[in-house]
Amino acid sequence: MWLHNQLSDSELHQHIRKQSITFGGNKKLKIFGLLHCTSGKRMKKVNRVFFTSRQEAEVMGYRPCGHCMRNEYQDWKSKQQL
Repeated sequence: MWLHNQLSDSELHQHIRKQSITFGGNKKLKIFGLLHCTSGKRMKKVNRVFFTSRQEAEVMGYRPCGHCMRNEYQDWKSKQQL
């Protein structure tokens, strides 16, 4: 997991181009989603984190975004109600 405020813009773009960063998340709300998600783009830089994979985000206790990962979010939500 990388914190956005600890990466320079060039480092961030390099990681995205190499696909070592594939998901972004909100460390305060514990939500992760796709990099192009409009909800994710609105969050403050100090709250933004990046993950290499969906599994990494889930292991760290983050849930899928209900906006850009609707199906994954519905699966997560149904498992929470059991």
